[in-house]
Amino acid sequence: MLRLNYKCEIMNSLKKITGILVMGFVVTSCDDILDTIPTDRVSTEIFWRTDQDAQFAANAVYTHIIQSASHYASWDGMTDIGYTNLPQSPESFILKGEFDQLNSRVASDWRSLYAGIRSANAFLNNVDRVNTNNAALIERLKAEVKVLRAYFYAQLAFLYGDVPLVTTEISLEESKTLTRNPVSQVWDFVSNELTEAAAVLPTTQADKGRVTKGTALGLKARYMLYAGRYQEAADAADAVMDLGVHDLFPSYENLFKYANENNEEVLFDIQYVQGTVSNDIFGVFAQRSVNGRSLFVPTKNLVDAYEMTNGLPIDDPGSGYDPANPYVDRDPRLRYSVYVEGDILPNGNTFDPKPNSGTGDAVGSTFLVSPTGFNVKKYINVEDLATPNNSGINLILLRYAEVLLTYAEAKIELNQIDNTVYDAINEVRSRLDVNMPAIADGKSQEELREIVRRERLVELAFEGQRFYDIRRWRIAGDVMPGKVYGMTYTDTEGELQTVEVTAWTNVWSDRNYLWPIPQGELDLNASLGQNPNW
Repeated sequence: MLRLNYKCEIMNSLKKITGILVMGFVVTSCDDILDTIPTDRVSTEIFWRTDQDAQFAANAVYTHIIQSASHYASWDGMTDIGYTNLPQSPESFILKGEFDQLNSRVASDWRSLYAGIRSANAFLNNVDRVNTNNAALIERLKAEVKVLRAYFYAQLAFLYGDVPLVTTEISLEESKTLTRNPVSQVWDFVSNELTEAAAVLPTTQADKGRVTKGTALGLKARYMLYAGRYQEAADAADAVMDLGVHDLFPSYENLFKYANENNEEVLFDIQYVQGTVSNDIFGVFAQRSVNGRSLFVPTKNLVDAYEMTNGLPIDDPGSGYDPANPYVDRDPRLRYSVYVEGDILPNGNTFDPKPNSGTGDAVGSTFLVSPTGFNVKKYINVEDLATPNNSGINLILLRYAEVLLTYAEAKIELNQIDNTVYDAINEVRSRLDVNMPAIADGKSQEELREIVRRERLVELAFEGQRFYDIRRWRIAGDVMPGKVYGMTYTDTEGELQTVEVTAWTNVWSDRNYLWPIPQGELDLNASLGQNPNW
């Protein structure tokens, strides 16, 4: 399984190689000491010989998609639908709009993405040195690494705009003179790499977690949507649909459970193994009463976005919404995605976060409880209750529902509105345990635009897409500023109250549509230049 290959296989191979090098050094004469192979690294003198070397090196590139659960969870925690419950964290300053080029998250994402690119470049520059009788294997591994490199570059392009486009190994001195390529060139590169890789990759892989044809095409659909290249996005999404391999998993409620890992909806994920390569997603999302830390929590904006089961928004006078019973007759995805008052916790207790509840989850009782009264339910599994910081659940990076919504959005933006647009949206809404009313045809482009945007919000909540969506739609200036609100509850006087995160107000500047180039990078290379208004 790739889950073990990610780190275990590469580390075992390095130990073996290092042992061989040390033994060789013992018998080396003094006259030859300057010509010996170094023992503190894997040398190209002895690597890049076998198919196994190529597989280990490709696996090493995969390790760069492994990330902390906090990093995975934080994207939506820096938007209007999430709150970062770590007031002094770099993410909290980004959420609040009070950050600059010295922010450590801004710097660490730049570094980690380029570390992945460096690893990919090393692989692609050296793998042809392998003496192989299995050319198909080498070509497949090249395609996998190209997909990963495109994945890294797409994130850089979206976050920072113009960035250096480096496709070969370079020296330290060369890195200090790099200049930034126009972002359009980076998107061209991402598109071409994913197209080339998709032509080589199989539709399925025996090792779960390895990228496939669907991964390459699905990522191309996503990133061309990000780039505003709607025809390319629609075509790539359509190609995924035509593969006949991926489908919606029947149960949204159980989509993020251990028993259903690697199901037909998953196109790309991070594979974890408890106790070996684990994450702490349970600890990050869960309530204090079950040993969680409530680090990133939903807001009222997210909860209010879920429609009533009759398909009407809660602010529609005919919806039937009752503020005193706000979670009754709502889109089922609300209670599959968010812990609300009255839900059953993994330990069997009832969740009661009301400020006056006297429970361990009462808003305001400690900094480790959710300050909004909501917690994320996705990825919270009873199997992790005893070890909340040692989870082996896979974290999904791309799934088929997103591909369907990408197809619909791209077609809407192209004003190519036909039955396939409605079919794609309604397929997501009609999942067996969601069963929301179908969107009737005859809608205008603007009406469908708002429908698909809402659908992305509620379908993909806390899967990392909202951060990107509000920026590419250029609506962050509308949705980000203001106070952060949480649950509505009945106080001891019988009056309805709404939780407000006190002493917290988000601001927004349009310069934030791009992150600044990290100051540390500018100190090393002034030729990079800074983004506007930073």
